[in-house]
Amino acid sequence: MRVLVVTNPRATATTPRERDVLAHALGSVAELDVEATENRGHAAALACRAMRNGTDLVVAMGGDGTVNEVINGLLTDGVHDGVPALGVVPVGSTNVFARAVGLPNDPIEATGALLEGLRTDSGRVVSMGIADDRYFCFAAGLGFDAAIVHGVERRRRQGRKSTHVLYARVGVREFFAADRRHPKLHLELGDGTRFDDVYFAIVANSDPWTFVGNRPLRPTPQTSFDNGLGVYARRRMFTPGVLFSMARLSGDNPRVGRRGAFQLHDVDSVTVVADEPLPFQVDGDAMDLREKVTFRSVPRAVRVLGAAPE
Repeated sequence: MRVLVVTNPRATATTPRERDVLAHALGSVAELDVEATENRGHAAALACRAMRNGTDLVVAMGGDGTVNEVINGLLTDGVHDGVPALGVVPVGSTNVFARAVGLPNDPIEATGALLEGLRTDSGRVVSMGIADDRYFCFAAGLGFDAAIVHGVERRRRQGRKSTHVLYARVGVREFFAADRRHPKLHLELGDGTRFDDVYFAIVANSDPWTFVGNRPLRPTPQTSFDNGLGVYARRRMFTPGVLFSMARLSGDNPRVGRRGAFQLHDVDSVTVVADEPLPFQVDGDAMDLREKVTFRSVPRAVRVLGAAPE
């Protein structure tokens, strides 16, 4: 078996020890190559080359951004029988995808799950979302949530470490800086159904949307890797209502009120149109500003080795 490990040395929680443990463990059972990323887009290029060279397994050792790039590299030519299996060793700040597919959030334990998946040839085939031409594994958004991602990335470029506290501070700042009187988004489903007067929209490929520490935020609890996309859209941005809604969306029994927001479930495609260019994010990575994005579900796209079955 040929295995490529793509490591992100700048990931929040990665250490040389963890990289060495993973390399030693995989090297004992497979023909192993380890590559460290050097810039944005490098992980996707490495995964694409591995896919076209017939590599059997590509392991993303990094945060959600590294996983996203690896998936986009694996699916450069679309979904086909030659797409390698995906392994994930989470060493980012949040690791939404790894936790959503049932992998341990600890990198050493996740390495153990990966080795067990190799030994037993076990894993899970999951769907992906695609936003225009960019695949996403757990969520993408246009508007307020994306503005938070853009704000965090600006501060990371200034040397700040990505933490839940940083996300919270940027979120509060973006909320009060936002125009909360004039909604700018419109949602159009594939069957022609249209929703106007939307402030921001999250398009999810899984549940949960994200984590605050170990507590999940679940705006689309009926969404899974085995069905279509979920959509959470807000039509009101009053401060008390938003805070109350966020509290109700956390934990094991999330609830969405009927007045300030709405949900859509098992959606094949949805187009989000903005009145002006707005921040756009994919799996927690800031993209260029967009006025229009079409999101589609891509069933049974990637096999995740060692992931827990549904």
